[in-house]
Amino acid sequence: MRALEGMSVLITGGGSGIGEGAAKHFASKGARVTVAGRREEPLAQTVSSIGESAAYVAGDVTVARDRARMVQAAVENGEGLDVLISNAGNIYRCDVEDYEEDQLLDLFHSNVVGGMMLLKESIPYLKESKGAVLFVGSVHTQRAFPNASPYAATKGAVETLTGVLAAELGKHGIRVGCVRPGAVLTEINVRAGLSSPEEAKERLEGMGNMHALGRIGTPEEIAEAFEYLACAEWTTGNVLTVDGGLSLGVTQE
Repeated sequence: MRALEGMSVLITGGGSGIGEGAAKHFASKGARVTVAGRREEPLAQTVSSIGESAAYVAGDVTVARDRARMVQAAVENGEGLDVLISNAGNIYRCDVEDYEEDQLLDLFHSNVVGGMMLLKESIPYLKESKGAVLFVGSVHTQRAFPNASPYAATKGAVETLTGVLAAELGKHGIRVGCVRPGAVLTEINVRAGLSSPEEAKERLEGMGNMHALGRIGTPEEIAEAFEYLACAEWTTGNVLTVDGGLSLGVTQE
């Protein structure tokens, strides 16, 4: 396996939750990390907590010029690009009878199309490094949660893309992977206006008994899965489930 030491890593959605956890984990292993996202303040806080090996760029993954700035910032910070972690995303929950087309299109743009276009922007550098692109799936593709069909649909698309892109990019030595997390406390529901921070924490922690291991996960545990996929040189096209057994459908007493 490769070592993270000296790798250049770009992480979208890097100001909180899984993206922040991945940034700190990769940096602790010697990678030069660039985090990107729409909100400058949490990005700056993430970089400040890491130190001089990290950089950030505020921007929206759905905007072409911002995607270009993200990639260039990572190339400058890390003297190239070895790993792209396409983690930025949003959520839209509603009953099927309440679908709004513009909301659905916005969600697919942020969760699917933006990441595809960012990968396109990164391809020349990933070819040079024979690097990896990692997506983030969801247990929503394995267990059916009512009113979550828009979000589940975007994550189903991302997980399918993983295999197709791995088949296409393997000739360039580029590996493609996806991590499918279970319940991990992030800000996504808060940002979407679906709950307060306190409500989100209570809801997620209340799901602990739905996991075979009896608890929700941490960003660090998802970062460990990213590390494996980033470094394993003969692993591509995989969707790695890291969910504490949530997808098994059991409930602890």
